[in-house]
Amino acid sequence: MAQAPLRVGLLGYGIAGRVFHAPLIAATPGLRLDAIVTANPERREQARQEHPDARLLDDADQLWRTADTLDLVVVATPNRQHAPMARAALAAGLPVVVDKPLAPSAAESRALVDEAARRGVPLTVFQNRRWDGDFLTARRLVEAGELGRVSRFESRFERWRPAIKPGWRESAAPGEAGGALFDLGAHLVDQAVQLFGPVERVYAEVDRRRPGAEVDDDAFVALTHAGGVRSHLWMSAVTPQLGPRMRVLGDRAGYTTYGLDVQEAALRDGGRPDKPGWGEVPPEGYGQLGADGDLRPVPTEPGRYQDFYAQATAALRDGTPMPVDPRDAVATVALIELAHRSAAEGVVLPVPPLA
Repeated sequence: MAQAPLRVGLLGYGIAGRVFHAPLIAATPGLRLDAIVTANPERREQARQEHPDARLLDDADQLWRTADTLDLVVVATPNRQHAPMARAALAAGLPVVVDKPLAPSAAESRALVDEAARRGVPLTVFQNRRWDGDFLTARRLVEAGELGRVSRFESRFERWRPAIKPGWRESAAPGEAGGALFDLGAHLVDQAVQLFGPVERVYAEVDRRRPGAEVDDDAFVALTHAGGVRSHLWMSAVTPQLGPRMRVLGDRAGYTTYGLDVQEAALRDGGRPDKPGWGEVPPEGYGQLGADGDLRPVPTEPGRYQDFYAQATAALRDGTPMPVDPRDAVATVALIELAHRSAAEGVVLPVPPLA
């Protein structure tokens, strides 16, 4: 006999909720998008059209009052609300997925992880870029020894957005966790640590390039990993010519790829991961493996954002690990904090234990 689907409540229907979480939840076998919380009239109408079977609620209190009808809560609100909404879900005994970053500070992130452990309630963080096709390909090549001993990892999330858009992401209020480091850097740092392990030292350059900018819009972060690899990470809103998305350099070969993973654009255009061809990159988008003069294209692994919610479903059903250990998210926020401090002081900073 088939099990009833797990019922999911989604907090927020902005870019994160509408473009990423709702479609992935709806396409995951064993999950049902049961409730969407948004007070914005335009977003409510979008939610009604795109997910007609979901209940529409005005505020989170309505969700908590019906907590016994849910099996999972997803927090896709502005960053300042991540921690309080996650705490409320944990207090209601509901497993919770929190969009990155987990919280605006490492201390608050660590407190959430501790509270989840104390209550025995599952908590995980939506680090979807672990399932980017280029990242999956780079990891496969590294683990297979195709590059030899890796010395440097270069990774970029760059954009050309010279005009400042209104919204919380451009706010300097510390609780908003705005700016390029918290937004794009949370992905880049997480990917680097996933590939090459713990970090011993951090150096960063963080700037506000656009006139009137309140938060960082152009940043460089250098991580020295315990294993000797150096990760050089760029995140920017003011890049008129984009560099390689990723370069991994070893003593046998390198791997270089251009362009963003195709899944985000597909989701924005209404695509779904349960359709044929999802996450596939055409041959002209393949990265190059080898050394100059002897390069060959390497097929990009299909991107698999859907694996996040498939693993979350299995965790809730069978007790397997959640897709992302929330302690990884604590470490990421701690490294972002160190990067801000390094830039402010102009120094290389050691990473404290358990950061």
